[in-house]
Amino acid sequence: MTQADSRPPLRGPATSMAQGSLRVDGGQLKDVPPDASGIRVFKGIPYAAAPIGALRWRPPAAVPAWQGVRAVDTWGPRCVQSERLGPLDPLNSRMDEDCLYLNVWTPAKAAAAALPVMVWIHGGSNTNGAASQPEYDGAQLARNGVLVVSINYRLDIFGFLAHPELTAESANRSSGNYALLDQIAALQWVQRNIGAFGGDPRQVTVFGESAGAIDISLLMASPLAKGLFARAIAQSGGALSSMPGFGPKPLATGESEGMRFAQSVGAETMAELRAKPALELLTAVTNSPISYGFGVIDGYVVPEHPAALYAKGAYNDVPLLIGANADEGSLFAVRMPMPPNAQVFADFLRSQFKAAADQALALYPPGQTAESAKAAFMALIGDEIIGYGSWAWAEAAANKGRSPVYRYHFTRRPPGAPALSLYPLTAPGVYHFAEINYVFDNLDVRQEWGWQDADRALGKSVAAYWTNFAKTGNPNGAGLPTWEAYKAGGGGKVMELGAAIAMRDEPQRARYEFFSALFGK
Repeated sequence: MTQADSRPPLRGPATSMAQGSLRVDGGQLKDVPPDASGIRVFKGIPYAAAPIGALRWRPPAAVPAWQGVRAVDTWGPRCVQSERLGPLDPLNSRMDEDCLYLNVWTPAKAAAAALPVMVWIHGGSNTNGAASQPEYDGAQLARNGVLVVSINYRLDIFGFLAHPELTAESANRSSGNYALLDQIAALQWVQRNIGAFGGDPRQVTVFGESAGAIDISLLMASPLAKGLFARAIAQSGGALSSMPGFGPKPLATGESEGMRFAQSVGAETMAELRAKPALELLTAVTNSPISYGFGVIDGYVVPEHPAALYAKGAYNDVPLLIGANADEGSLFAVRMPMPPNAQVFADFLRSQFKAAADQALALYPPGQTAESAKAAFMALIGDEIIGYGSWAWAEAAANKGRSPVYRYHFTRRPPGAPALSLYPLTAPGVYHFAEINYVFDNLDVRQEWGWQDADRALGKSVAAYWTNFAKTGNPNGAGLPTWEAYKAGGGGKVMELGAAIAMRDEPQRARYEFFSALFGK
């Protein structure tokens, strides 16, 4: 049996059961009463077997059947992860390797409603995060007439370990993308089961932020995900960067890192590594982190570098809504050694870009002060980690695809964000993930931030754009400024989402073209 064969076979949408329950893969779920606005929330639904024991570092297996009617009033455990980003999930303290659960918010009154579906893939560098984080509550989006599904997927060493022994035991000669296989399994679950909740499996939109967006760019490049979603939304991320260290790693690199990790914990075989307690492995990888932010080119889930696949049009061509925030680099840069003055930053650019250093200095001028040098460093880091990969994705899809692309530039800083109490650090400007509360229209999750009327209006507008896109593949709708499709090759407009909502000239194209000339494939 191949790895692909080990996943549950696709079949038609599930249907509602008799009074009081719904049937999905594995058995019956207890129905739940709607809230005052008609939204029902189903928590902690398993979409695959627990990836523990012999199933650790294997593709997700079918959900075991259960007896009776399963309660759905508790979030599933978040996947095993460190606390490096602080208490991201304050309402859900449970953490376990048994974590492949999803949640559904539905406004449908009957299974026949056939409403569009939005599947959220959370961020967190592919090492942290959970579907149950409060800011990801899907109720407000569901009130716009869509179903919202949020999913957990394996993280860090559990979701991305590549190793020669894992590759050898795979019928597809691959390893390292178990988290992406989890996401594919969740999307297959949606295809089979979302009809029971009133959703239409033909109208699925994947949307995600940061690592979630990067993973979506890989799903669009993966033949295994073909037909599992009709639209995609990417917030602050994309894996099309061919800059060293800022795109997906070759399988051989992942295998080499995996071998070193196994040796560091005294495991000679995969059986020994699978026998290690999860927290022991987590401690080891936390002490010596491995970067998993951009996935692995394993020849199976991700057949080639996504930049090459998109360049030749060999990807899942669906309508795409994509963008980034004005100051993406600030959150990353404050965790790095900052240049103490302009000369140090200029020397850093010369070391990194060598013969192209003069161009880099013109695009990221360090100025004359420590503050101006730090600002230039933040801009560079933001472009390298987020901006360039996101732009390259939009440019390739608009150039090679038949489906429309809609780009945005988010320019609103939440007014109370200096506290940034979700993180142990502060970040200036319109930082990475600043758009999240607006996308979900969940401003009151952070009531202490002192939201203004302009923020509430922006949240309503962004949520409307996102749900309109999920319904039609076009974000436009009544009462919203017109959003034009993006044109590749220069001269394209992007939608500014901020105190103003209006089409603007695309920002920072010269920077991205500089990277493309140096590193493009």
